[in-house]
Amino acid sequence: MITRTDNSRDQTPSSAIRCMEIWGGSEAVDDAISVPGIDAYVRSTPHAGARSGGDIYYVSVCGAGEISRFLLADIAGHGEQAADLAADLRRLLRKHINRANPSRLAAKLNEEFGSLSRAGRFATAIVMTYFAPSDTLIITNAGHPKPLWYDSAQHEWKILAHETPGVSAAGEAGGVGIRNLPLGILEETGYEQYSLRLSPGDLVVAYSDALVEANDEHGQPLGEEGLLAIMRSLGSAEPQTLGARIEERVRAYRGGGSSDDDMTTLVLYHNAGDPPRLGLGERLRVLGRMLGLGDEDS
Repeated sequence: MITRTDNSRDQTPSSAIRCMEIWGGSEAVDDAISVPGIDAYVRSTPHAGARSGGDIYYVSVCGAGEISRFLLADIAGHGEQAADLAADLRRLLRKHINRANPSRLAAKLNEEFGSLSRAGRFATAIVMTYFAPSDTLIITNAGHPKPLWYDSAQHEWKILAHETPGVSAAGEAGGVGIRNLPLGILEETGYEQYSLRLSPGDLVVAYSDALVEANDEHGQPLGEEGLLAIMRSLGSAEPQTLGARIEERVRAYRGGGSSDDDMTTLVLYHNAGDPPRLGLGERLRVLGRMLGLGDEDS
């Protein structure tokens, strides 16, 4: 069972999170969560039927409801260490929950995962920040597989990267030298950011590498192009069932065998809804939480 991380672990999250909340973890889940402008569908299947795995996913929304963040990280490990890292990531997201520019968060993620690298384990992550007033999605990628984008205007699935037509550069997440490495490889590294202006009905799918590393009976990996072909065969599938259908197609590519790694999909559906209009009292309460004047877990 997945939990809303701001509340008791025995509670199941509602369909929408409130101001200053964070939702997610590293447990098995097939659920949905909504923030202003985006409906997110998360499906995570840990390896070998485990309760939790090395894929960590989070959704957060800022105090004014204008900035929402979606994070998917893939670490080489499971169990207690993954749970500890999930807690650390939650704290980082809360600290940066009101920052529209995710550059500082990417730098802090790199620091956080440095200890993993020194122990010979690595992590990749993708952070997607949605700014509701302009319908803009900013993507920061740290060695993670490229997400996929359903362009509703052209009725076409595309690999989403900085060179994709319609995508704009959005600066860099600091650092010098080699860029876009997995987290923690170098202390001084940078992560390219690019942005996409979403249209109503657009879909963006982030996923763990178990999908593109799936091998057929001849040992041939599916790869990004193979996954793109699967998405194009699915067309404009319902976002509620898209994660399950992707997993089913990847399983068929493997010949029906089980995955030897955790498998996670994060599907974002752009409903283009506006942030809520807050009354004076609610604005003051939100401001208090942003300034740390109240109990963050209330």
